[in-house]
Amino acid sequence: MKPEEIGHRLKALRGDKTLWDISKATGIQMPLLSLYENGKRVPSDTNKIILAQYYGQTVQEIFFD
Repeated sequence: MKPEEIGHRLKALRGDKTLWDISKATGIQMPLLSLYENGKRVPSDTNKIILAQYYGQTVQEIFFD
């Protein structure tokens, strides 16, 4: 999946929450979250797992389907 598509999914999952909310809850720095959502960078495997757990989905659903 292209980074832009992953970013779109992450933005949709975030909904009304701020990047600060997600950063605080996951421990992933806000600048990284922003890069992910803007399709400029793909999360590391560790961060994929953290984000999937936070959003209650599988890594496969968010990053590969």
